[in-house]
Amino acid sequence: MRHFLTLREWPLEALHPLLRRAGELKAAHRAGERHQPLQGRVLGMLFEKSSTRTRVAFEAGMAQLGGEAIFLSAQDTQLGRGEPVEDTARVLSRMVDAVMIRTFSHEVLERFAAYSRVPVINGLSDSFHPCQILADLQTFEEHRGPIAGRTVAWIGDGNNMCATWIEAAAVFGFELRIATPAGYRPEAEVLALGGERVTLCEGPLEAAAGADLVTTDVWASMGQEAEQTARYEAFREFCVTEQVMARAGEEALFMHCLPAHRGEEVEAAVLEGPQSVVWEEAENRLHAQKALLETLILEP
Repeated sequence: MRHFLTLREWPLEALHPLLRRAGELKAAHRAGERHQPLQGRVLGMLFEKSSTRTRVAFEAGMAQLGGEAIFLSAQDTQLGRGEPVEDTARVLSRMVDAVMIRTFSHEVLERFAAYSRVPVINGLSDSFHPCQILADLQTFEEHRGPIAGRTVAWIGDGNNMCATWIEAAAVFGFELRIATPAGYRPEAEVLALGGERVTLCEGPLEAAAGADLVTTDVWASMGQEAEQTARYEAFREFCVTEQVMARAGEEALFMHCLPAHRGEEVEAAVLEGPQSVVWEEAENRLHAQKALLETLILEP
């Protein structure tokens, strides 16, 4: 059974066609073409974490492909009453054609996938966020061509997004520079996934120098609200400012997975500026996830 839990589990020769297909589906959608290969198919969606882009992109994507999506929070299922993940997987996967899970622990995804009879998609875990990176890579390549051999600067928390950029650097062959406060760097085993493609930098200006892409995320993710004050103090020098973008390459792009906190991890002038592609990046979640659903459900 083929799942999509982390980017590194898929070979480059499978990811390149996935990104191409996302572009084709985007063009077809904008041209008003109807493409509904998933008629009669159902996606089950389990949410332990709230979402805007993930939920809407998967629901709209299934609708556009002719299928349906069922939203389930932990409270809507027996998971909320203590049913083992393995039992839910064995039952739910007999009723739907694929399952998307947005959760805290990556272990939940792995346990679910081990007992599922249908493909399982990581809609986000505390460890990795591969669906977002698919959209980010699609967006970069639409604007600047292949990302192989380019330089990406990650500025901010060494979180699940940072970890997935590390995976992407190894798989797609680009240089990743990471600027985080010392106490918030990715774990050593995560850094090791990127090998020689990854460099730790002292600050944002060093990371951004000559970069083709500068990207960031909020300083406190869901579940870290109690750390907000401490994180604000630790990260205050790691804001993506116009000065930081000026150090990047002349044609550098800016991305943010959203939601964004203007004046914290990014200046409003950068988020709304000419180098920002965040709104198209958000739209591409829809098309990248449609390509993923089509591939997983129709090509097991």
